[in-house]
Amino acid sequence: MSSNKQNQEVAQHQLNGKKLSGNSLKRYDSLDLESSKVPGAKKALKWTVILKLAFQSIGVVYGDIGTSPLYVFATIFPNGVTYNEDILGALSLIFYTITLIPLIKYVFIVLRANDNGDGGTFALYSLICRYSKVGLIPSQQPEDKDVSNFKIGLPDRRTRRASKLKSNLESSNFAKFVLLIATMLGTSMVIGDGILAPCVSVLSAVGGLKAAAPSQLTEGRLVWIAVAILLLLFMFQRFGTEKVGNTFAPILCLWFIFIAGIGLYNFVKYDPTVIRALNPKYIIDYFKRNKKNAWISLGGVVMCITGGEALFADVGHFSVRSVQISMCCVTYPALILAYLGQAAFLRKNIDDISDTFYKSIPNGLYWPVFAVAVLAAIIASQALISGTFAIIQQSLALGCFPHVKIVHTSTKYHGQIYIPEVNNLLMIACVVVTLAFRTTENLSSAYGIAVVFVMILTSGFLVLVMIMIWKTHILFVIMYVLIIGSVELIYLSSVLYKFTQGGYLPLAFAMFLMFIMYVWNYVYRKKYHFELEHKISPLKVKETVDETNSHRLPGLAIFYSELVHGIPPIFKHYVENVPALHSVLVFVSVKSLPISKVPIEERFLFRRVKPSDVYVFRCAVRYGYNDVRNEEEPFERLLVERLKEFIRDDSILSLNATKSNKVSTEQSVNVELESDCEIQEVETSSMERDIQVVERAYSVGVVHLVGEQDVIASKGSNIVKRVVIDYAFNFLKRNLRQSSKVFDIPHKRMLKVGMIYEI
Repeated sequence: MSSNKQNQEVAQHQLNGKKLSGNSLKRYDSLDLESSKVPGAKKALKWTVILKLAFQSIGVVYGDIGTSPLYVFATIFPNGVTYNEDILGALSLIFYTITLIPLIKYVFIVLRANDNGDGGTFALYSLICRYSKVGLIPSQQPEDKDVSNFKIGLPDRRTRRASKLKSNLESSNFAKFVLLIATMLGTSMVIGDGILAPCVSVLSAVGGLKAAAPSQLTEGRLVWIAVAILLLLFMFQRFGTEKVGNTFAPILCLWFIFIAGIGLYNFVKYDPTVIRALNPKYIIDYFKRNKKNAWISLGGVVMCITGGEALFADVGHFSVRSVQISMCCVTYPALILAYLGQAAFLRKNIDDISDTFYKSIPNGLYWPVFAVAVLAAIIASQALISGTFAIIQQSLALGCFPHVKIVHTSTKYHGQIYIPEVNNLLMIACVVVTLAFRTTENLSSAYGIAVVFVMILTSGFLVLVMIMIWKTHILFVIMYVLIIGSVELIYLSSVLYKFTQGGYLPLAFAMFLMFIMYVWNYVYRKKYHFELEHKISPLKVKETVDETNSHRLPGLAIFYSELVHGIPPIFKHYVENVPALHSVLVFVSVKSLPISKVPIEERFLFRRVKPSDVYVFRCAVRYGYNDVRNEEEPFERLLVERLKEFIRDDSILSLNATKSNKVSTEQSVNVELESDCEIQEVETSSMERDIQVVERAYSVGVVHLVGEQDVIASKGSNIVKRVVIDYAFNFLKRNLRQSSKVFDIPHKRMLKVGMIYEI
């Protein structure tokens, strides 16, 4: 009796964490049982780590907004200053714009709307999708819900308003479509920022050379110097965010010290009374005097907040607290002092408006400041380049971007990545734009539209988050829309005025990128639903295996599929053409989870396809953002080891299920113990046999079977659908990285199985 009790306690201990139903043990799907083991949210960072990340963030996040003093006053007054008091009006606009949008909106509000630590337009979209069924992306199917990135959270229905908005969004296909398109548009605009930001920053910095030696350095030579600097910048990206941040952060810190110190010097020396500009009355007077010209000049004021979206897009590389600390303690004070000093200088030197920054540098500091300015301008590009990498990673997880290789550059910090293909495309685009536009003034119109458009889209998503997820009081939502929303709309109206002067450029970039993203996502969804509708039932698998039973080959075969549950239709296609199966089959679905790392012991989730003697398994393999396959962690060996562990756990579960289902009769204790021992012996023998079969198959060799699905439009499709599927998608598929390269599958042991999907 004591021996049996001890065995039951051991079995119960090994079943810890699995679900029980009522008083009896229910036989659960293993994927459902183990999916609850997903590690929870990231642990709170120590203050030493937060401060280190805050320091690094200075070198990555704030380069763009930090170098805006190089050109803001020149873009506000391209034709010179008419009234001296206009300088105070412009300074007041700059002060309140920086305070309202980067500081209050992004640092204190938007950063709270991160999705498991990640920021950007896609992060907002995925956050909304987790609280309501509004996603068009196939990530909320019953087959995926336990292991998907976007497992739906149940919102608290404390308010009627949140529930009503949620139900309205869920019931409207048009609203779902608009949300997805807006997400793609916002993402495309941020990538457009990533193209324009390096061009504007570097061109404005090298302009200091022309001021020092105007006769030797022509515009053409300056442009080629800017191109050389841009090439060096993008080549440096391969070293990763951590090395880039540690390298650039001291330079940016020195830059902020310089601009703050020069600003304070000019403020005291020339005109301390410019502090009056903190009174918004000067904004009203500015508009009264200049009317339409004042409204047009808002496009120049926008340049003081370029890179504001990077605060949110780059938060995944660091943490919310670290970005807040660096902004409030370093960036914001330095920028305010810099603009105060420039305004004070201009009050006494009104004719130097076209080159305010360099002309305001005190004697003896020109060349040191110029050197740091060039370095800071190079670094300024980093904010949106890193942000572009982050949002491309998010869009990949949502099936909205073609396959690209993501290199995780840090094992310590969440989200620090490098994408070689995207980096190269950004570099080429930057060089082309720099050669085409040649000056900062020509680029400012284009850059302003991209900046404001992204901010408005972020505000729209944020209002949904406030109402539906945060349950924010309606008065605060109204205040946000009336104050920040209306300011952003006014700025948008101003930058659109210069649409024909280069403003079309970011929209052209956005339309091109949106087309690629929508085509890929549309076919991705169609393919997924095709596989879901045509998946093979376990009964059909048994029939298929029985038909080929005389041709079971020794070895282990791994089939890769998007489906978590169910056997993909390509399996049947394979068997029909190659009537032989390996002795052990594992259908693998690779999933990314919104956490930094998944422990190795929790990475593989298995389910057995009945009957047991066919040796067919399904497996979901879960990776976190920072999990990387490498030689020290061979995928095949890990999969086999976890499969053997699963067989042991599955055997124990079957044993206890059998015991719990025995009909209670008036038998003696000895007879009951005898029966239990027989059952245990049978299960143990079966478990050992199954493990031996897996080990023997693994020792013979592993074959990776990758589906190569060719997609064509079904008969009767309209011309738009045929163009999208037959031409646009297939062109992208032929010219971009294949999934086998993304998953690092060994080529010597990989077989591609082709099949045509008519969708």
